[in-house]
Amino acid sequence: MTWWPVLVIGLAIVAIAMGSRLYLYHLLDRRIAAYQNDLVAKHCAEVQNIYREMRGWRHDYHNHIQTLKAYRAGGEYERLDQYLSALDADLAGIDTLIKSGNVMVDAILNSKLSLAAARRISVNARAIVPEELAISEIDLCVIIGNLLDNAMEACAPLPENGRFIRVYIDIKREHLYLSVTNSSRGRPAKQNGRYVSAKGGFHGLGLPRLDRLVDKYGGYVKRRDEEGVFSSEIVLPLAFRVRI
Repeated sequence: MTWWPVLVIGLAIVAIAMGSRLYLYHLLDRRIAAYQNDLVAKHCAEVQNIYREMRGWRHDYHNHIQTLKAYRAGGEYERLDQYLSALDADLAGIDTLIKSGNVMVDAILNSKLSLAAARRISVNARAIVPEELAISEIDLCVIIGNLLDNAMEACAPLPENGRFIRVYIDIKREHLYLSVTNSSRGRPAKQNGRYVSAKGGFHGLGLPRLDRLVDKYGGYVKRRDEEGVFSSEIVLPLAFRVRI
């Protein structure tokens, strides 16, 4: 029977194809799991940093109250007034929280920028975002988070006095404009004219995902690099039709 060899070869091809497919699924699952673990680790670091700051504020607040009580108990009202004035000026100087007008954007910006400051990265940020957006706030937070994660990673190898991140978000001609500029070591890698992650592996999916989200809303991305500086600009229309 001459059909047996054909059947055996056919079954072998099917088995190889199924095995290859299962291997690819397994490999993809592992890479996705690694990526998710990385995201969770970053989120935990951000939360822990905010918690440390809150504990510091609580400790300082307690000390300030005790000092004020001591001045009042001793009748040192002039020194009490001086201390209150100094405390007021100090609080104004350390109020670095971003208040853009959008709660979710404030949450992602403050958590990321707080982490950047903890890593000794100089931060300069200004943001104005409408309270309500037609753009999915989750997608917008993914975009902002991706930009700031990349900026922090680029700053990490630099000496402390050379690390900086500048963030500017505002409304321009019925578009949401986002700009993130950061210091970097050398010039970033490119492949086929597109920037790629220097870390390789699954981390390199961050830039394509960001690009897909921007394209989803009919926006555009512009990236530029000079020696020691990298910048990303994103423009998203406030009125759009989502591209499926």
